Amino acid sequence: MTSARDPETAPAPRVPASGRPLRTIVCGTGFGRFYVEALARLPEEFTLAGLLARGGEFSRDYARRLGVPLYTDPDQVPGDVDAVCVVVGSAVSGGPGGELARAFLGRGLPVLQEHPVHPDELAEALRAARRARTVYHLNPFYRHVEPIRRFLAAARTLRGRGPVLFVDATSAIQVLHPLLDVLARALGAPRPWALGDPLPPDPAADRLAAAPQPYRVLQAAVAGAPVTLRVQNQLHPSDGDNHALLWHRLAIGTAEGVLTLADTHGPVLWQPRLYAPRDAHGRLRTSGPGTEHLAEPATTVLAGTEAPPRREVFDRLWPQALARALTDFAADVRAGADPLERGGFDLGVCRLWHETTARLGRPEIVRPDPPTHLGAADLAPAVREEAP
Repeated sequence: MTSARDPETAPAPRVPASGRPLRTIVCGTGFGRFYVEALARLPEEFTLAGLLARGGEFSRDYARRLGVPLYTDPDQVPGDVDAVCVVVGSAVSGGPGGELARAFLGRGLPVLQEHPVHPDELAEALRAARRARTVYHLNPFYRHVEPIRRFLAAARTLRGRGPVLFVDATSAIQVLHPLLDVLARALGAPRPWALGDPLPPDPAADRLAAAPQPYRVLQAAVAGAPVTLRVQNQLHPSDGDNHALLWHRLAIGTAEGVLTLADTHGPVLWQPRLYAPRDAHGRLRTSGPGTEHLAEPATTVLAGTEAPPRREVFDRLWPQALARALTDFAADVRAGADPLERGGFDLGVCRLWHETTARLGRPEIVRPDPPTHLGAADLAPAVREEAP
């Protein structure tokens, strides 16, 4: 994968003319609708040139409303297209995303593909992009969400001040790949890693538990940091996007404190390590010289990471995140960037994800009822009743 073709026989890089938007095809009208919205936010970089879908009623109506052609076969896509966003499932989820990506890369078209992708499929896409001297980006998506961007920036600062002493990571199986991507970026790299097998359940605890344990627990080391990983290895067979108890939670501990991504969409919390000096008699001192830090909050929400309403996640945070991914993609397309410059990191994360899922085994099939919504205000009366 690292060897380039002879420059005399390899095709010339396909670099669109600067100053005009990239004519872009979006494959898929499910999550692809968020890509369409993100493209519309970047009119100087992109123009939507069409949709590629199976041709169902929704897709036909959606294309009509957008005023763009609907294609049902990649061979129908015209030659004046500049880029393609592949937003359909790949082989790991039983979809044709990998085949579509390779077909367009084979035509020399730059491709941005939504995660997850099997590592072998990703390696093939990177090789195809290198052969065609075009650009390929895998988009793990969540690294571009604003609270996670700020978490990663804080993690870089924290990592520069000393070693990471521990990591606690929790996720649902359907969003495990992006959790590992964020983890690897927070630690600086995915390699080296070592994974243990899931810890066996304790029979005595199982007998006393009112419900089965939903999480599998693995001990690991990633980029030199000890990691405890908890994964809800459960899926609803016909509603895979729902029924996760939580999406992502990630805590990084150092000698100075703990940085926590409480949820995928915020907040990010900073908890300085509690330390109070002692006097000459060994008693803790909570005032006086050397205790100024005790006036700071025990926990602080990092600015710009406050959790928004769920609707704002869909309407603002997600299109904003995709706009960032697309902007990076456009810059590499116009520069004719080597796909391996960023592909090595993504390939490492994909292999870490593949090994983790292999150790976890097949997800447990669950069919829970939709949850009853409980707002924070519903919990407040109980707190007031118990107040002294």
